[in-house]
Amino acid sequence: MQTTPQQRIDEFTQAGWWGEETLYDFFLAAAKRPDHLALVDPANRSAITDGEPQRFSYKQLGECIDFLSDLFFQGGIQENDKVVVQLPNIVELPITYLALARLGAILSPVPVQYGPHELNQTIEKLSPAAFVTLSNFKSKNLAESHGRIFTNQCPVFSFGDQITTDRVALNLALHKPSSAWQAYVSERTPSANDILTICWTSGTTGSPKGVPRSHNNWLVSGISSLDATKMTQDDILLNPFPMVNMAGIGGFLFPWLLSGNTLVLHHPFELKLFLQQIADEKISYSVAAPAVLNMLLKEPEIMSAADLSSLRAIGSGGAPLTEWMVASFQDDYNIPVSNLFGSNEGMCMSSNIDDLPSPADRAIYFPRYGLEGIRWASRVSKMTKTRLVDIDTRVEILSPGKAGELEIFGPSIFDGYWESEQDNALVFSDDGYFRTGDVFEIADDPTKSMFYKFVGRSKDIIVRGGMNISPDEIDKLLAGHPKLAAAAVTGFDDEVLGERIGAVVVAKPGQSIVLGDLTGYLRGIGLAVFKLPEKIRVVAELPMNATGKVLRRELKSLFDEESL
Repeated sequence: MQTTPQQRIDEFTQAGWWGEETLYDFFLAAAKRPDHLALVDPANRSAITDGEPQRFSYKQLGECIDFLSDLFFQGGIQENDKVVVQLPNIVELPITYLALARLGAILSPVPVQYGPHELNQTIEKLSPAAFVTLSNFKSKNLAESHGRIFTNQCPVFSFGDQITTDRVALNLALHKPSSAWQAYVSERTPSANDILTICWTSGTTGSPKGVPRSHNNWLVSGISSLDATKMTQDDILLNPFPMVNMAGIGGFLFPWLLSGNTLVLHHPFELKLFLQQIADEKISYSVAAPAVLNMLLKEPEIMSAADLSSLRAIGSGGAPLTEWMVASFQDDYNIPVSNLFGSNEGMCMSSNIDDLPSPADRAIYFPRYGLEGIRWASRVSKMTKTRLVDIDTRVEILSPGKAGELEIFGPSIFDGYWESEQDNALVFSDDGYFRTGDVFEIADDPTKSMFYKFVGRSKDIIVRGGMNISPDEIDKLLAGHPKLAAAAVTGFDDEVLGERIGAVVVAKPGQSIVLGDLTGYLRGIGLAVFKLPEKIRVVAELPMNATGKVLRRELKSLFDEESL
Protein backbone atom coordinates (compact mmCIF):
# COMPACT_ATOMS: atom_id res chain seq x y z
CA MET A 1 0.00 0.00 0.00
CA GLN A 2 1.37 3.38 -0.99
CA THR A 3 0.26 6.94 -0.27
CA THR A 4 2.95 8.86 -2.18
CA PRO A 5 2.00 10.07 -5.69
CA GLN A 6 4.10 8.46 -8.43
CA GLN A 7 5.37 11.84 -9.59
CA ARG A 8 6.88 12.51 -6.18
CA ILE A 9 8.32 8.99 -5.98
CA ASP A 10 10.02 9.56 -9.33
CA GLU A 11 11.31 12.98 -8.24
CA PHE A 12 12.88 11.74 -5.00
CA THR A 13 14.21 8.54 -6.59
CA GLN A 14 15.86 10.32 -9.51
CA ALA A 15 17.48 12.73 -7.07
CA GLY A 16 19.05 9.75 -5.30
CA TRP A 17 17.24 10.37 -2.04
CA TRP A 18 14.96 7.34 -2.17
CA GLY A 19 15.99 3.81 -3.03
CA GLU A 20 14.70 0.25 -3.21
CA GLU A 21 15.79 -1.06 0.20
CA THR A 22 13.22 -1.80 2.90
CA LEU A 23 13.65 -2.06 6.67
CA TYR A 24 14.39 -5.77 6.33
CA ASP A 25 16.97 -5.10 3.61
CA PHE A 26 18.81 -2.81 6.03
CA PHE A 27 18.79 -5.63 8.57
CA LEU A 28 20.27 -8.03 6.01
CA ALA A 29 23.07 -5.57 5.30
CA ALA A 30 23.80 -5.22 9.02
CA ALA A 31 23.72 -9.02 9.43
CA LYS A 32 26.80 -9.35 7.22
CA ARG A 33 28.57 -9.22 10.59
CA PRO A 34 26.66 -12.24 11.94
CA ASP A 35 28.55 -12.59 15.21
CA HIS A 36 28.40 -8.91 16.14
CA LEU A 37 26.21 -8.11 19.14
CA ALA A 38 22.99 -6.68 17.71
CA LEU A 39 20.30 -6.27 20.37
CA VAL A 40 20.23 -6.17 24.18
CA ASP A 41 17.25 -6.25 26.56
CA PRO A 42 16.77 -3.76 29.39
CA ALA A 43 18.71 -4.88 32.45
CA ASN A 44 15.47 -4.71 34.45
CA ARG A 45 13.47 -6.87 32.06
CA SER A 46 12.26 -9.18 34.83
CA ALA A 47 10.60 -6.17 36.50
CA ILE A 48 8.85 -5.30 33.24
CA THR A 49 7.69 -8.65 31.91
CA ASP A 50 8.37 -12.39 31.92
CA GLY A 51 11.85 -13.80 31.39
CA GLU A 52 15.42 -12.75 31.97
CA PRO A 53 17.26 -10.15 29.85
CA GLN A 54 18.30 -11.47 26.45
CA ARG A 55 21.20 -10.62 24.13
CA PHE A 56 21.28 -11.46 20.42
CA SER A 57 23.95 -11.46 17.75
CA TYR A 58 22.85 -10.50 14.26
CA LYS A 59 22.74 -14.19 13.30
CA GLN A 60 20.55 -15.05 16.28
CA LEU A 61 18.38 -12.02 15.61
CA GLY A 62 17.80 -13.14 12.03
CA GLU A 63 16.64 -16.54 13.21
CA CYS A 64 14.22 -14.97 15.71
CA ILE A 65 12.81 -12.67 13.02
CA ASP A 66 12.07 -15.59 10.71
CA PHE A 67 10.54 -17.75 13.45
CA LEU A 68 8.28 -14.94 14.67
CA SER A 69 7.34 -13.92 11.14
CA ASP A 70 6.19 -17.49 10.52
CA LEU A 71 4.01 -17.40 13.65
CA PHE A 72 2.37 -14.19 12.44
CA PHE A 73 1.86 -15.73 9.00
CA GLN A 74 0.27 -18.84 10.49
CA GLY A 75 -1.99 -16.48 12.45
CA GLY A 76 -3.29 -15.02 9.20
CA ILE A 77 -1.27 -11.80 8.83
CA GLN A 78 -0.31 -10.89 5.28
CA GLU A 79 0.70 -7.95 3.11
CA ASN A 80 -1.05 -4.62 3.80
CA ASP A 81 -2.69 -5.88 6.99
CA LYS A 82 -2.63 -3.14 9.62
CA VAL A 83 -1.29 -4.44 12.93
CA VAL A 84 -1.48 -2.49 16.19
CA VAL A 85 1.59 -3.22 18.34
CA GLN A 86 1.64 -2.36 22.05
CA LEU A 87 4.89 -3.50 23.61
CA PRO A 88 7.46 -1.90 25.92
CA ASN A 89 11.11 -1.46 24.94
CA ILE A 90 12.06 -5.14 25.13
CA VAL A 91 13.79 -7.19 22.43
CA GLU A 92 10.45 -8.50 21.21
CA LEU A 93 9.51 -5.02 19.96
CA PRO A 94 12.10 -4.51 17.18
CA ILE A 95 11.93 -8.22 16.36
CA THR A 96 8.16 -7.89 15.93
CA TYR A 97 8.64 -4.91 13.63
CA LEU A 98 11.08 -6.80 11.43
CA ALA A 99 9.00 -9.99 11.47
CA LEU A 100 5.86 -8.15 10.36
CA ALA A 101 7.83 -6.13 7.80
CA ARG A 102 8.92 -9.40 6.19
CA LEU A 103 5.25 -10.11 5.54
CA GLY A 104 4.55 -6.63 4.17
CA ALA A 105 2.22 -5.79 7.06
CA ILE A 106 1.71 -2.17 8.15
CA LEU A 107 2.89 -1.55 11.71
CA SER A 108 0.89 0.73 13.97
CA PRO A 109 2.85 1.05 17.22
CA VAL A 110 1.19 2.61 20.25
CA PRO A 111 2.70 3.50 23.65
CA VAL A 112 2.16 1.08 26.50
CA GLN A 113 0.60 4.03 28.32
CA TYR A 114 -2.37 3.94 25.93
CA GLY A 115 -5.53 2.78 27.65
CA PRO A 116 -9.00 1.80 26.44
CA HIS A 117 -9.88 5.34 25.36
CA GLU A 118 -6.90 5.72 23.04
CA LEU A 119 -7.08 2.13 21.79
CA ASN A 120 -10.74 2.51 20.87
CA GLN A 121 -9.82 5.61 18.88
CA THR A 122 -7.12 3.61 17.12
CA ILE A 123 -9.56 0.84 16.21
CA GLU A 124 -12.09 3.35 14.92
CA LYS A 125 -9.56 5.10 12.71
CA LEU A 126 -7.56 2.09 11.56
CA SER A 127 -9.74 -1.07 11.47
CA PRO A 128 -6.70 -3.24 12.31
CA ALA A 129 -6.25 -6.85 11.24
CA ALA A 130 -4.37 -7.82 14.43
CA PHE A 131 -3.25 -6.62 17.85
CA VAL A 132 0.14 -7.61 19.29
CA THR A 133 0.87 -7.20 23.00
CA LEU A 134 2.00 -9.20 26.05
CA SER A 135 0.38 -10.95 28.99
CA ASN A 136 2.56 -9.40 31.67
CA PHE A 137 3.52 -5.76 31.73
CA LYS A 138 4.42 -4.80 35.29
CA SER A 139 1.94 -7.45 36.53
CA LYS A 140 -0.81 -6.18 34.22
CA ASN A 141 -2.17 -8.64 31.66
CA LEU A 142 -2.51 -6.40 28.61
CA ALA A 143 -3.46 -9.38 26.45
CA GLU A 144 -6.63 -9.66 28.52
CA SER A 145 -7.45 -6.09 29.60
CA HIS A 146 -6.55 -4.45 26.30
CA GLY A 147 -7.11 -7.53 24.20
CA ARG A 148 -10.82 -7.45 25.08
CA ILE A 149 -11.09 -4.14 23.24
CA PHE A 150 -9.92 -5.84 20.04
CA THR A 151 -11.81 -9.14 20.45
CA ASN A 152 -14.65 -8.28 18.07
CA GLN A 153 -12.29 -6.57 15.64
CA CYS A 154 -9.32 -8.85 15.10
CA PRO A 155 -7.15 -11.63 16.57
CA VAL A 156 -4.95 -10.83 19.56
CA PHE A 157 -1.33 -12.05 19.53
CA SER A 158 0.53 -12.13 22.82
CA PHE A 159 3.97 -12.74 24.25
CA GLY A 160 4.21 -14.01 27.83
CA ASP A 161 3.58 -16.94 30.14
CA GLN A 162 -0.11 -16.34 30.94
CA ILE A 163 -1.85 -16.67 27.60
CA THR A 164 -5.43 -17.94 27.36
CA THR A 165 -6.63 -20.19 24.56
CA ASP A 166 -8.41 -17.37 22.72
CA ARG A 167 -5.10 -15.54 22.20
CA VAL A 168 -2.42 -16.43 19.65
CA ALA A 169 0.71 -17.28 21.64
CA LEU A 170 4.00 -15.74 20.52
CA ASN A 171 7.53 -16.58 21.57
CA LEU A 172 11.08 -16.45 20.30
CA ALA A 173 11.64 -20.19 20.71
CA LEU A 174 13.49 -21.62 17.74
CA HIS A 175 11.55 -23.68 15.23
CA LYS A 176 11.77 -24.37 11.53
CA PRO A 177 9.63 -21.88 9.58
CA SER A 178 6.84 -23.47 7.58
CA SER A 179 7.22 -24.12 3.87
CA ALA A 180 4.12 -21.98 3.27
CA TRP A 181 5.80 -19.00 4.95
CA GLN A 182 9.01 -19.58 3.02
CA ALA A 183 7.08 -19.62 -0.24
CA TYR A 184 5.15 -16.49 0.71
CA VAL A 185 8.16 -14.33 1.59
CA SER A 186 10.18 -15.56 -1.39
CA GLU A 187 7.39 -14.64 -3.81
CA ARG A 188 6.78 -11.16 -2.37
CA THR A 189 8.13 -8.12 -4.22
CA PRO A 190 8.31 -5.48 -1.47
CA SER A 191 8.67 -1.82 -2.35
CA ALA A 192 10.47 0.79 -0.28
CA ASN A 193 7.60 3.12 -1.17
CA ASP A 194 5.09 0.92 0.67
CA ILE A 195 3.74 2.15 4.00
CA LEU A 196 5.80 0.67 6.82
CA THR A 197 4.16 2.38 9.80
CA ILE A 198 1.15 4.33 10.89
CA CYS A 199 2.30 6.08 14.06
CA TRP A 200 0.13 8.42 16.10
CA THR A 201 0.50 12.06 16.94
CA SER A 202 0.71 12.89 20.62
CA GLY A 203 -2.90 14.07 20.70
CA THR A 204 -2.03 17.13 22.77
CA THR A 205 -4.65 19.01 20.74
CA GLY A 206 -7.71 16.98 19.82
CA SER A 207 -7.80 13.25 19.12
CA PRO A 208 -4.72 11.34 17.89
CA LYS A 209 -4.11 11.27 14.14
CA GLY A 210 -2.46 8.46 12.20
CA VAL A 211 0.77 9.29 10.38
CA PRO A 212 1.57 6.84 7.56
CA ARG A 213 5.24 6.67 6.57
CA SER A 214 7.01 4.55 3.98
CA HIS A 215 10.33 2.73 4.27
CA ASN A 216 11.87 5.55 2.22
CA ASN A 217 10.41 8.23 4.50
CA TRP A 218 12.03 6.49 7.44
CA LEU A 219 15.30 6.02 5.56
CA VAL A 220 15.73 9.79 5.26
CA SER A 221 14.91 10.29 8.95
CA GLY A 222 17.46 7.62 9.82
CA ILE A 223 20.11 9.34 7.72
CA SER A 224 19.37 12.56 9.57
CA SER A 225 20.06 10.83 12.88
CA LEU A 226 23.22 9.19 11.55
CA ASP A 227 24.66 12.50 10.40
CA ALA A 228 23.59 14.45 13.49
CA THR A 229 25.46 12.03 15.74
CA LYS A 230 28.26 10.76 13.42
CA MET A 231 27.08 7.23 14.11
CA THR A 232 29.25 4.27 13.00
CA GLN A 233 29.18 0.47 13.13
CA ASP A 234 31.33 0.60 16.25
CA ASP A 235 28.80 2.53 18.32
CA ILE A 236 26.75 1.05 21.14
CA LEU A 237 23.40 2.81 21.40
CA LEU A 238 21.11 3.14 24.41
CA ASN A 239 17.50 3.95 23.57
CA PRO A 240 15.44 5.26 26.52
CA PHE A 241 12.57 6.57 24.35
CA PRO A 242 9.49 4.45 23.50
CA MET A 243 10.14 2.90 20.09
CA VAL A 244 6.75 3.96 18.78
CA ASN A 245 7.41 7.26 16.99
CA MET A 246 10.06 9.50 15.45
CA ALA A 247 12.34 9.58 18.49
CA GLY A 248 12.50 5.80 18.83
CA ILE A 249 12.14 4.65 15.21
CA GLY A 250 13.84 7.48 13.33
CA GLY A 251 16.31 8.13 16.13
CA PHE A 252 17.29 4.53 16.91
CA LEU A 253 15.66 1.67 14.96
CA PHE A 254 16.69 2.85 11.49
CA PRO A 255 20.10 4.32 12.45
CA TRP A 256 20.91 1.08 14.30
CA LEU A 257 20.32 -1.05 11.20
CA LEU A 258 21.76 1.48 8.74
CA SER A 259 25.03 1.46 10.68
CA GLY A 260 24.92 -2.17 11.82
CA ASN A 261 25.93 -1.47 15.41
CA THR A 262 24.55 -2.54 18.80
CA LEU A 263 21.22 -1.38 20.24
CA VAL A 264 20.61 -1.56 23.99
CA LEU A 265 17.04 -0.98 25.19
CA HIS A 266 15.84 0.88 28.29
CA HIS A 267 12.33 0.94 29.77
CA PRO A 268 10.81 2.77 31.56
CA PHE A 269 13.05 5.78 32.06
CA GLU A 270 14.83 5.38 35.37
CA LEU A 271 17.86 7.60 35.86
CA LYS A 272 19.89 5.28 38.10
CA LEU A 273 19.46 2.34 35.72
CA PHE A 274 20.08 4.57 32.69
CA LEU A 275 23.45 5.63 34.09
CA GLN A 276 24.26 2.06 35.11
CA GLN A 277 23.57 0.80 31.59
CA ILE A 278 25.86 3.47 30.15
CA ALA A 279 28.65 2.18 32.39
CA ASP A 280 27.98 -1.57 32.08
CA GLU A 281 27.35 -1.68 28.33
CA LYS A 282 30.00 0.94 27.43
CA ILE A 283 27.37 3.07 25.72
CA SER A 284 28.80 5.55 23.21
CA TYR A 285 25.60 7.37 22.26
CA SER A 286 22.21 7.96 23.83
CA VAL A 287 19.54 10.62 24.18
CA ALA A 288 17.79 12.27 27.09
CA ALA A 289 15.20 14.96 27.54
CA PRO A 290 16.55 18.43 28.36
CA ALA A 291 14.96 18.28 31.81
CA VAL A 292 16.93 15.12 32.62
CA LEU A 293 20.22 16.63 31.48
CA ASN A 294 19.50 19.84 33.40
CA MET A 295 18.74 17.86 36.53
CA LEU A 296 21.94 15.78 36.23
CA LEU A 297 24.08 18.88 36.17
CA LYS A 298 22.33 20.14 39.29
CA GLU A 299 23.21 16.92 41.15
CA PRO A 300 27.02 16.84 41.30
CA GLU A 301 26.96 13.78 43.57
CA ILE A 302 25.20 11.76 40.86
CA MET A 303 27.49 13.04 38.11
CA SER A 304 30.65 12.34 40.08
CA ALA A 305 29.53 8.77 40.76
CA ALA A 306 28.50 8.08 37.15
CA ASP A 307 30.92 6.47 34.70
CA LEU A 308 30.33 8.33 31.45
CA SER A 309 33.78 7.64 30.01
CA SER A 310 32.43 5.65 27.04
CA LEU A 311 29.84 8.28 26.09
CA ARG A 312 31.17 10.22 23.08
CA ALA A 313 27.95 12.17 22.36
CA ILE A 314 24.38 12.63 23.51
CA GLY A 315 21.27 13.91 21.76
CA SER A 316 18.48 15.97 23.25
CA GLY A 317 15.33 17.67 22.09
CA GLY A 318 11.57 17.79 22.47
CA ALA A 319 11.93 21.05 24.40
CA PRO A 320 14.32 24.00 24.23
CA LEU A 321 17.87 23.31 25.38
CA THR A 322 19.56 25.64 27.84
CA GLU A 323 22.90 27.12 26.86
CA TRP A 324 24.48 26.33 30.22
CA MET A 325 23.50 22.65 29.96
CA VAL A 326 25.01 22.17 26.49
CA ALA A 327 28.14 24.10 27.50
CA SER A 328 28.55 22.20 30.78
CA PHE A 329 28.43 18.76 29.16
CA GLN A 330 30.93 19.80 26.50
CA ASP A 331 33.31 21.84 28.63
CA ASP A 332 33.22 19.84 31.86
CA TYR A 333 32.66 16.28 30.59
CA ASN A 334 33.83 16.42 26.95
CA ILE A 335 30.41 15.21 25.77
CA PRO A 336 28.96 17.27 22.91
CA VAL A 337 25.16 17.54 22.92
CA SER A 338 23.36 17.49 19.57
CA ASN A 339 20.15 19.52 19.44
CA LEU A 340 17.52 17.38 17.69
CA PHE A 341 14.23 18.70 16.35
CA GLY A 342 11.73 16.35 14.75
CA SER A 343 8.13 15.25 14.47
CA ASN A 344 6.17 12.14 13.60
CA GLU A 345 5.23 13.80 10.33
CA GLY A 346 8.87 13.69 9.27
CA MET A 347 10.45 16.99 10.15
CA CYS A 348 14.05 16.27 11.09
CA MET A 349 16.50 19.09 11.77
CA SER A 350 19.58 19.00 13.93
CA SER A 351 22.29 21.24 15.28
CA ASN A 352 25.53 19.34 15.67
CA ILE A 353 29.07 20.21 16.61
CA ASP A 354 30.22 20.49 12.97
CA ASP A 355 27.73 23.17 12.00
CA LEU A 356 27.65 24.87 15.39
CA PRO A 357 30.87 24.30 17.36
CA SER A 358 29.81 26.77 20.06
CA PRO A 359 27.62 25.07 22.71
CA ALA A 360 25.75 28.32 23.30
CA ASP A 361 24.84 28.57 19.61
CA ARG A 362 23.96 24.88 19.33
CA ALA A 363 21.43 25.22 22.14
CA ILE A 364 19.34 27.84 20.36
CA TYR A 365 20.02 27.75 16.61
CA PHE A 366 19.19 25.35 13.77
CA PRO A 367 20.55 25.41 10.20
CA ARG A 368 18.20 26.86 7.60
CA TYR A 369 17.90 23.78 5.41
CA GLY A 370 17.54 24.58 1.72
CA LEU A 371 19.24 27.97 1.93
CA GLU A 372 21.07 28.69 -1.32
CA GLY A 373 24.87 28.63 -1.17
CA ILE A 374 25.18 27.06 2.30
CA ARG A 375 26.52 23.54 2.92
CA TRP A 376 25.58 21.77 6.14
CA ALA A 377 26.94 18.56 7.66
CA SER A 378 23.66 16.66 7.31
CA ARG A 379 22.90 15.04 3.96
CA VAL A 380 19.23 15.70 4.63
CA SER A 381 19.86 19.45 4.41
CA LYS A 382 20.43 19.03 0.67
CA MET A 383 17.10 17.22 0.28
CA THR A 384 14.96 19.59 2.31
CA LYS A 385 13.42 23.00 1.68
CA THR A 386 12.27 25.18 4.56
CA ARG A 387 10.69 28.60 4.91
CA LEU A 388 9.00 30.79 7.50
CA VAL A 389 5.56 32.26 6.89
CA ASP A 390 3.44 34.75 8.77
CA ILE A 391 0.94 32.79 10.86
CA ASP A 392 -1.98 35.00 9.83
CA THR A 393 -1.20 36.09 6.25
CA ARG A 394 0.88 33.05 5.17
CA VAL A 395 3.30 35.44 3.46
CA GLU A 396 6.93 34.26 3.51
CA ILE A 397 9.16 35.95 6.09
CA LEU A 398 12.66 36.91 4.97
CA SER A 399 13.46 39.47 7.67
CA PRO A 400 15.53 38.44 10.73
CA GLY A 401 13.91 38.57 14.15
CA LYS A 402 10.32 38.16 12.99
CA ALA A 403 8.52 35.04 14.23
CA GLY A 404 6.72 32.81 11.76
CA GLU A 405 5.56 29.24 11.29
CA LEU A 406 8.09 26.83 9.81
CA GLU A 407 6.99 25.09 6.61
CA ILE A 408 9.01 22.20 5.24
CA PHE A 409 9.17 20.07 2.09
CA GLY A 410 11.31 17.03 1.40
CA PRO A 411 11.61 13.22 1.20
CA SER A 412 11.24 12.66 4.94
CA ILE A 413 7.82 14.34 5.10
CA PHE A 414 4.67 12.19 5.20
CA ASP A 415 1.90 12.46 2.60
CA GLY A 416 -0.94 13.30 4.99
CA TYR A 417 -2.80 11.99 8.02
CA TRP A 418 -4.53 8.65 7.68
CA GLU A 419 -7.98 9.12 6.12
CA SER A 420 -8.16 12.73 7.36
CA GLU A 421 -8.82 14.91 4.34
CA GLN A 422 -10.10 17.79 6.44
CA ASP A 423 -6.95 17.87 8.59
CA ASN A 424 -4.71 17.49 5.55
CA ALA A 425 -6.24 20.52 3.88
CA LEU A 426 -5.15 22.56 6.90
CA VAL A 427 -1.61 21.24 7.36
CA PHE A 428 -0.29 21.48 3.80
CA SER A 429 0.26 24.62 1.73
CA ASP A 430 -0.98 24.84 -1.84
CA ASP A 431 2.51 23.98 -3.11
CA GLY A 432 2.91 20.96 -0.82
CA TYR A 433 4.87 22.29 2.15
CA PHE A 434 3.98 20.81 5.55
CA ARG A 435 2.88 23.40 8.09
CA THR A 436 4.71 22.25 11.19
CA GLY A 437 2.98 24.41 13.79
CA ASP A 438 6.44 25.30 15.11
CA VAL A 439 7.39 28.96 15.33
CA PHE A 440 10.93 30.07 14.47
CA GLU A 441 12.62 33.29 13.51
CA ILE A 442 15.66 33.99 11.36
CA ALA A 443 18.50 34.84 13.73
CA ASP A 444 18.71 38.61 14.09
CA ASP A 445 22.50 38.51 14.54
CA PRO A 446 23.81 39.45 11.05
CA THR A 447 26.60 36.86 11.37
CA LYS A 448 24.05 34.10 12.04
CA SER A 449 21.33 34.83 9.48
CA MET A 450 21.84 31.35 8.03
CA PHE A 451 20.24 29.92 11.18
CA TYR A 452 16.74 29.64 12.61
CA LYS A 453 15.99 30.30 16.26
CA PHE A 454 13.16 28.35 17.86
CA VAL A 455 10.40 30.49 19.38
CA GLY A 456 7.68 28.00 20.35
CA ARG A 457 4.60 26.16 19.19
CA SER A 458 2.06 28.33 17.40
CA LYS A 459 -0.79 26.78 19.38
CA ASP A 460 1.04 27.18 22.69
CA ILE A 461 1.59 30.91 22.36
CA ILE A 462 0.16 32.87 25.31
CA VAL A 463 -1.56 36.11 24.29
CA ARG A 464 -1.51 38.53 27.23
CA GLY A 465 -3.03 41.92 26.53
CA GLY A 466 -2.34 41.50 22.83
CA MET A 467 1.29 40.50 23.39
CA ASN A 468 2.41 37.09 22.15
CA ILE A 469 4.46 35.18 24.72
CA SER A 470 6.26 31.88 24.14
CA PRO A 471 5.89 29.56 27.15
CA ASP A 472 9.01 27.68 26.02
CA GLU A 473 11.08 30.82 26.51
CA ILE A 474 10.03 31.07 30.16
CA ASP A 475 10.35 27.30 30.71
CA LYS A 476 13.93 27.52 29.51
CA LEU A 477 14.77 30.31 31.94
CA LEU A 478 13.12 28.59 34.90
CA ALA A 479 15.19 25.47 34.19
CA GLY A 480 18.12 27.29 35.76
CA HIS A 481 16.32 28.12 39.03
CA PRO A 482 18.28 26.52 41.90
CA LYS A 483 15.18 25.48 43.86
CA LEU A 484 13.38 23.80 40.96
CA ALA A 485 13.56 20.25 39.64
CA ALA A 486 11.16 21.07 36.79
CA ALA A 487 8.87 23.85 35.66
CA ALA A 488 6.50 24.79 32.84
CA VAL A 489 4.19 27.73 32.27
CA THR A 490 0.82 28.06 30.62
CA GLY A 491 -1.76 30.69 29.90
CA PHE A 492 -4.92 30.87 31.97
CA ASP A 493 -8.05 32.82 31.13
CA ASP A 494 -8.39 36.41 32.30
CA GLU A 495 -11.35 38.71 31.62
CA VAL A 496 -9.19 41.82 31.32
CA LEU A 497 -6.07 40.71 29.47
CA GLY A 498 -7.39 37.60 27.77
CA GLU A 499 -4.70 35.45 29.35
CA ARG A 500 -2.23 35.66 32.18
CA ILE A 501 0.73 33.40 32.89
CA GLY A 502 0.70 30.61 35.45
CA ALA A 503 3.71 28.54 36.47
CA VAL A 504 3.52 24.87 37.44
CA VAL A 505 6.64 23.78 39.29
CA VAL A 506 8.27 20.77 40.94
CA ALA A 507 10.49 21.78 43.85
CA LYS A 508 13.77 20.02 44.52
CA PRO A 509 13.74 17.80 47.64
CA GLY A 510 13.84 19.85 50.81
CA GLN A 511 13.01 23.09 49.02
CA SER A 512 9.90 25.24 49.25
CA ILE A 513 8.95 27.61 46.48
CA VAL A 514 6.59 30.58 46.23
CA LEU A 515 5.65 32.90 43.39
CA GLY A 516 8.08 35.58 44.53
CA ASP A 517 10.97 33.16 44.15
CA LEU A 518 10.11 32.78 40.47
CA THR A 519 9.43 36.42 39.66
CA GLY A 520 12.50 37.59 41.57
CA TYR A 521 14.67 35.13 39.67
CA LEU A 522 13.20 36.11 36.29
CA ARG A 523 13.44 39.82 37.08
CA GLY A 524 17.09 39.26 37.93
CA ILE A 525 17.64 37.76 34.50
CA GLY A 526 15.95 40.77 32.95
CA LEU A 527 12.79 39.20 31.64
CA ALA A 528 10.12 41.66 30.57
CA VAL A 529 7.51 42.29 33.25
CA PHE A 530 4.61 41.25 31.03
CA LYS A 531 6.17 37.78 30.77
CA LEU A 532 6.31 37.18 34.53
CA PRO A 533 4.10 34.43 36.01
CA GLU A 534 1.23 35.73 38.10
CA LYS A 535 0.13 32.48 39.74
CA ILE A 536 1.96 29.35 40.83
CA ARG A 537 1.01 25.71 41.39
CA VAL A 538 3.44 23.33 43.11
CA VAL A 539 3.02 19.70 42.01
CA ALA A 540 4.81 16.38 42.51
CA GLU A 541 5.47 15.99 38.77
CA LEU A 542 4.59 17.70 35.51
CA PRO A 543 1.95 16.03 33.34
CA MET A 544 3.66 14.60 30.25
CA ASN A 545 2.78 12.36 27.33
CA ALA A 546 4.58 9.12 26.48
CA THR A 547 7.44 10.93 24.75
CA GLY A 548 8.15 13.38 27.56
CA LYS A 549 6.37 16.45 26.22
CA VAL A 550 4.59 18.61 28.77
CA LEU A 551 0.80 18.55 28.35
CA ARG A 552 0.01 22.25 28.57
CA ARG A 553 -3.73 21.72 28.42
CA GLU A 554 -3.47 19.85 31.73
CA LEU A 555 -1.33 22.62 33.19
CA LYS A 556 -4.02 25.11 32.24
CA SER A 557 -6.67 23.10 34.09
CA LEU A 558 -4.74 23.66 37.33
CA PHE A 559 -5.65 27.33 37.09
CA ASP A 560 -9.36 26.86 36.46
CA GLU A 561 -11.58 28.68 38.95
CA GLU A 562 -12.65 25.40 40.50
CA SER A 563 -9.07 24.51 41.42
CA LEU A 564 -8.19 27.87 42.98
